[in-house]
Amino acid sequence: MKLAKKIRRSLRGAHRKLREAGKLVKGLASTRHPLLVHLIPMRRCNLACTYCNEFDDFSKPVPAEEMFRRIDALGAMGTSVITISGGEPLLHPDLDAIIARIRKNGILAGLITNGYLLTTDRIERLNRAGLEYLQISIDNVQPDDISKKSLKVLDKKLILLAEHAEFHVNINSVLGGGMRQPEDALTIARRAISLGFTSTVGILHDGHGQLQPLGPREHGIFDEIMSLGKRFFARVNGFQRNIAAGRENQWRCRAGSRYLYICEDGLVHYCSQQRGYPGIPLGQYTAERRRQEFLTRKGCAPRCTVSCVHQISVVDAWRTPQTLESGPPAETHPLVQVTGPAARD
Repeated sequence: MKLAKKIRRSLRGAHRKLREAGKLVKGLASTRHPLLVHLIPMRRCNLACTYCNEFDDFSKPVPAEEMFRRIDALGAMGTSVITISGGEPLLHPDLDAIIARIRKNGILAGLITNGYLLTTDRIERLNRAGLEYLQISIDNVQPDDISKKSLKVLDKKLILLAEHAEFHVNINSVLGGGMRQPEDALTIARRAISLGFTSTVGILHDGHGQLQPLGPREHGIFDEIMSLGKRFFARVNGFQRNIAAGRENQWRCRAGSRYLYICEDGLVHYCSQQRGYPGIPLGQYTAERRRQEFLTRKGCAPRCTVSCVHQISVVDAWRTPQTLESGPPAETHPLVQVTGPAARD
């Protein structure tokens, strides 16, 4: 890596950490703004992983001007982080402008991608747009009929990221749900660490976003991967140890308030696994509604495995008890998706 690139990466990393610290202080001081928003600019994907419910093969991208309006609305709410997801967001022709618009609003910008479309030029464009976090989930070492997101296919992309990316890169591996080679998760985690990235692990949940315990073999691999992470990460993700053991978590889910999932139609949902509720257009999602959801106990929470919501809710774990009893039941939507960190870890 050239010296100039190393210096830029170090400076951007330091600036990002300062911004993170400021957002954390703001989040601790006030509950009136979203901490993390997942924003979907298109549903189409270039892959068709059998476990995923977050894609189709025909949708058109949301027009850039509409994406700008949504980002500006989130900026007016005081949102801390926006993570662009999909579908495959790298298919969106105006993705760089969307990321730049996030940064223009003073919001931290993240991206979740399958990595297939990354090239040296594409990574440099993401650098110039101001991207701050990128995550790729890799499901196996060798591609199979379930997932093509394999280390064999993506390793060259990871090397490009290690050489050119000026943003934080996290690689997420998966366990559970009958994965054929659970040892693959450890291989992927070690490769990520060797390239200078962070590594996290997600646990496959059932068709309703609910937990399934890991077997003894998987549990040992899970413990080893967790030991590779930073101590802070282990503390923030302590809930995953209960998930791995099939135990319920007793926590205050702040979805609909501190975490928002905004689909390609511009509707606000609790999360990807509770699409359809509340299903309110972003422009009509008032501060009063966000406060209501902050105080609402979610029926699906005890057995939830959606990591990003767990992580964001940690910030407010010590705050006001949830006293309202509305919200969707635990089995609102028959969906399946891999859990994992949303923007960064």
